[in-house]
Amino acid sequence: MITLYRLRFLLISHGFKHATKFISNGQLLNVVLLPCFASGRAVSSYRKDIHGVSHRKAVKGHLTLNSFSTVTVNRLCWKCGSSAELFFCPSCNVIQPPDDKTNYFDILNCEQTFSLDTQKLQKRYVELQRAVHPDNFSQKSLKEQEYSEEQSALLNKAYRTLQKPLSRAVYMLELRGVLLEEGTDATADPTFLLEVMEINESLAETWSLDEVSAIGRSVREKLKDLTERMNSSLNKGDLLTAKELLAQMKYFTNIEEKVKDRIAEGNL
Repeated sequence: MITLYRLRFLLISHGFKHATKFISNGQLLNVVLLPCFASGRAVSSYRKDIHGVSHRKAVKGHLTLNSFSTVTVNRLCWKCGSSAELFFCPSCNVIQPPDDKTNYFDILNCEQTFSLDTQKLQKRYVELQRAVHPDNFSQKSLKEQEYSEEQSALLNKAYRTLQKPLSRAVYMLELRGVLLEEGTDATADPTFLLEVMEINESLAETWSLDEVSAIGRSVREKLKDLTERMNSSLNKGDLLTAKELLAQMKYFTNIEEKVKDRIAEGNL
């Protein structure tokens, strides 16, 4: 069954500003949900252990409300005192403050894996932002407005971190207690460091757009290979190798940004 806060998520995320009114009016609710089911925006399965407000069965294969973050956290709603979930209280539908113990993968309700689907990640991010965005709480209490802003900011940070391979790898290693030191890695292979230095020198000395583009293509291929190896190392739990690969990714990502700047500025 659909809980109140999940139903509110669905309505708000698809542009229904008066979610509470729709939920309280059974006829209006049917009018709203029927097109959702027909277009594939309705849920396909509900958690049986939660009391809901709708008994309508979902169309098989359609988008589920589990695409929203539904992580259970051990805390009480600040307003009604009931058990609260990550974003809204299922009892009174009031937005909750961010939970600083929840990791970014759980916040965006995605599998904790390096090779995550970034398109699905973006879709979940947009859906959640629509639900907690401060514009939806302009007429609410100051506390609700504050929590909305904090939740929205946290979603932005989580999405930025998980969106790109480098920051995602850094974060995944941090979750496992592995930190990457700032500055030059003293343990890096001298041969690798020499390769990086030569690439940087070639980029700095060339005045040819074709040569800059060629360097960019070469670096992207290296990053692609490093990304695949990083995924394999994390899956195996080989954190030492993952840390070494992360250091290499940082060097090549830095060169990639320099290539982009050279092309954008026309500094050839």
